[in-house]
Amino acid sequence: MRGGVRKFGAAERGLLPEGRIAGPMPWVIAIMMFLTVLAAAAGLGLGGAASRLDEQIGSRITIQVVEANPDVRRVQSAAAAAALRNLPGVTNVRPVPEDEVQHLLEPWLGAGGVDSDIPVPALIDVDLTPEAHRALDDLRRAVAAAAPAARVDDNGQWLAPLASLIGALKWLAAGLVLLMVGATAATVVLAARAALDTHRGTIEILHLMGATDVQVARLFQRRIALDALFGGLIGFILAASVLIGLGQRVSALGSELLGSAAIPAPAWGLLVALPAFGVLLAMFVARLTILRALGRML
Repeated sequence: MRGGVRKFGAAERGLLPEGRIAGPMPWVIAIMMFLTVLAAAAGLGLGGAASRLDEQIGSRITIQVVEANPDVRRVQSAAAAAALRNLPGVTNVRPVPEDEVQHLLEPWLGAGGVDSDIPVPALIDVDLTPEAHRALDDLRRAVAAAAPAARVDDNGQWLAPLASLIGALKWLAAGLVLLMVGATAATVVLAARAALDTHRGTIEILHLMGATDVQVARLFQRRIALDALFGGLIGFILAASVLIGLGQRVSALGSELLGSAAIPAPAWGLLVALPAFGVLLAMFVARLTILRALGRML
């Protein structure tokens, strides 16, 4: 006894059954957590992909020297590369070897499909600083002066629609996470109210024994927390298994674009924290729901 109020122990906690695996709530929370982790992983992966694409390709341009005469093409390609190296803001200039260009054309023309009589443009990959990328017109004039047959292709221009799509999908994933959090909270509210209705007689006995509303709420809160912990762990394990399996399949494809959407290592820390957040959310919502309901009962 402290302050005229009895402190309940393990015997009194046994008046309410602990979390039941056979009950619906743990499995509903497991489904919610499974979907939440997948949506959060999608959002984190898309966010990382947007950043990596912007860093790796967003400030990169490609110079194409389109010239039928192979000797003139080689001379102009070398002149364009030399002019680019002297420009401010150019961080890397890489003339693409001819065999690599032919390898890039093989999916469309087949192996050996590029005949020696067919002119293939010379390619130069150029990495720029963001400031130099914004002043792309000056670079175009310098390249045109050195190689009249050269054409400047801005990778960021054709990447813009993809970046916009990735941004929209990232916000959609964030919205889905918020919806799943709201749905989980609503599930806890319904479970708490159902538990109160089921154990109304027990609650009256506890009050007669000197229990306060806070003590009664803690008993229900503990049971709901165990349900949420069990369901959250099950949902996270299933979602993590799916993500690992998908990651292995994407890695096997060898696609740089798809590989950029892989979940970064720090993001896994946020995903692991989701079950713990789910337990805290369930405890908080259950406490508020039960205290409000108990206040109305008395």
